[in-house]
Amino acid sequence: MNNIERINELVANCNLPDEDLKVLLTTLNKSEEEYLYAKSSEVAKSVYGNKVFFRGLIEFSNYCKNDCIYCGIRRSNKNVERYRLNKDDILVCAKAGYELGFRTIVLQSGEDLSFNDEYICDIVKSIKDEYPDIAVTLSIGEKSYESYKKYYDAGADRYLLRHETINEKHYEKLHPEEMKLSNRIECLKNLKEIGFQVGCGIMVGSPYQTVENIVEDLRFMKEFEPHMIGIGPFIAHKDTPFKDEKSGTLEDTLHLLAIIRLMLPKVLLPATTALGTINPLGRELGIKAGANVVMPNLSPTNVRDKYMLYDGKICTGDEAAECRMCMQRRIESIGYEVEVSRGDYVDFAN
Repeated sequence: MNNIERINELVANCNLPDEDLKVLLTTLNKSEEEYLYAKSSEVAKSVYGNKVFFRGLIEFSNYCKNDCIYCGIRRSNKNVERYRLNKDDILVCAKAGYELGFRTIVLQSGEDLSFNDEYICDIVKSIKDEYPDIAVTLSIGEKSYESYKKYYDAGADRYLLRHETINEKHYEKLHPEEMKLSNRIECLKNLKEIGFQVGCGIMVGSPYQTVENIVEDLRFMKEFEPHMIGIGPFIAHKDTPFKDEKSGTLEDTLHLLAIIRLMLPKVLLPATTALGTINPLGRELGIKAGANVVMPNLSPTNVRDKYMLYDGKICTGDEAAECRMCMQRRIESIGYEVEVSRGDYVDFAN
């Protein structure tokens, strides 16, 4: 079987044997790449039309109790200027987002213990009370089943928790000893059981990652069937032990986006800020490869350059309206339509 046949098989069956996935990830030539992207784009359009969904991102705290080796806001990085937005700050950002047309707000932070369950629930409930047609997504890390249930009962709709890698040995090389892959997977299962629309995902090209690891991740994601998958290239941060490691590549990330789209046709798939950081047209290329979500930043401009998970992050100086309109123009320039509705997973029954 050649690569065109592999791609056609993937389109037809949403699956391939591990060896064929490995070949697709490592041997595509230019014309095969173009064929893959054309097919993945067709599949995305067959499910969600010509739409790219906007989510308004609020990065509300860069404090984190964890010490992940790759992350710029890890607890042992003494060079970070730490900040927290309070509830009123967050509501101001949400109001600005609503007025700009966003109908999904993503609340993201490090694992900041100052934001206890009651505080998170109060913020979520306040947003939902003020804007009942908004979907609220949380991305605040590993919590107990009971905590997740409280957030859901307060009105949170979605939860993003990238698993980073499903290979235990690889996971241990990216995280401190106290963090366990088994706990992260348990969290993802709990979120799904509770009723959230759930997102997982990986960094492409993270240190020590092999193509076999990526195939394992594809197999896990296929079996878990998340509603969202966030993948983007690994980019080193100067104040971490991985400061001299190579970044993930545009090509590997685009290949993986396209393969994920063909394996999980209904998934909501962001073209990430990290993709736009390694290439000026990265997000547009991601959309052409099958992605259908972008997350313009609603955080106040005076804190954006403090939420640095990796070096060189783009859009840190833009006002919310500037960020949103710039992204809209770019998406429309490649023939897509911006969709500012909630943009739920296509057949999610809430």
